[in-house]
Amino acid sequence: MKGMKTTIAAVAALLVAGTAQADPVKVGMITTLSGGGAGLGIDARDGFMLAVKQANNPELSVVIEDDQRKPDVAVQLADKMIQQEKVDVLTGIIWSNLAMAVVPSAVAQEKLYLSVNAAPSQLAGKGCNANYFSVSYQNDNLHEAAGGYASSAGYEKAFILAPNYPAGKDSLAGFKRFFMGDIAEEVYTKLGQTDYAAEIAQIRASGADSVFFFLPGGMGIAFMKQYAQSGVDIPLIGPAFSMDQGILGAVGDEAIGFKNTSNWSKDIDNPTNKAFVETFQAEYGRLPSLYASYGFDTANLLLSAMGKASISDKEAFRDALRAADFNSVRGKFVFGPNQHPIQDIYVREVVKEGDVLTNKIVGIALSDHADAYASECSM
Repeated sequence: MKGMKTTIAAVAALLVAGTAQADPVKVGMITTLSGGGAGLGIDARDGFMLAVKQANNPELSVVIEDDQRKPDVAVQLADKMIQQEKVDVLTGIIWSNLAMAVVPSAVAQEKLYLSVNAAPSQLAGKGCNANYFSVSYQNDNLHEAAGGYASSAGYEKAFILAPNYPAGKDSLAGFKRFFMGDIAEEVYTKLGQTDYAAEIAQIRASGADSVFFFLPGGMGIAFMKQYAQSGVDIPLIGPAFSMDQGILGAVGDEAIGFKNTSNWSKDIDNPTNKAFVETFQAEYGRLPSLYASYGFDTANLLLSAMGKASISDKEAFRDALRAADFNSVRGKFVFGPNQHPIQDIYVREVVKEGDVLTNKIVGIALSDHADAYASECSM
């Protein structure tokens, strides 16, 4: 009987511990679901919610709101979620100017923020915070890889182009950090711009042997269509955002052959990624994008932490997040000291598979790559 009582007591203790670890977690997802760039937010939301559905964890709830790609709207929604909805975790923001409007205040109020995309340099270096995790990358990373690729491909004079907002500035800084050639011209466009006639004329006259452009969402669609129609034949190079799944379908066959850099691709060969691509396509009727992959990983990171610690013990929960004990669609995944990923970044080429335009990996641009700002983080 004594042994039986001991066993019962041990089981009871485990149940109590399990109950403590299963404290409810409420997530506030603020993302872009309407207007320009809506496709990016929709993909991030759908990837996140696919992981939530698959986990079927009754202790996890999600409130979703549309920021309309407006910083003031995002701030109002964050205040509402923190003050009224009493969320534990915030996520979802796509655009870095919105992230800079929301994240510093949220983490100062001891809310955890898990980024599905935006990761401006200001939050990676001196502005790092124990409550802020970037699951995607640091803004410069994919652009650094593009600069390295451009040099290795033999390009010597690049025309570089991006929107005038934090991620645009990070993108061109990242490209220049790893590009060994000369910059023909460095041009910043208006965020949300759709007419690129003037910029294409500048490219034509620049004497550049390559064009690096970071124009996510509808901006990239407009630029690539107009570039193809212009007859300018200078090779285009971009990060994945400029040639991601949602953009390719809208641009058409003119995109075939273009090179881009990415930390995710649907053909990364691991069981988690294969299952993600298959189940996302079955659930939503389309191939997942980069943004969808980040959303999926972010939800699974959060779920892994919920299995290890109670959200009421903030330090233990942060430790569980830092451990990153989940199966990422990218394969290996670890956080650096500033809670941004250290990861491989690939070179992809746009191809056509049947009737569908997509990307395939053609090489590795950077291995186990960290960001340039981690040394500035005193966390």
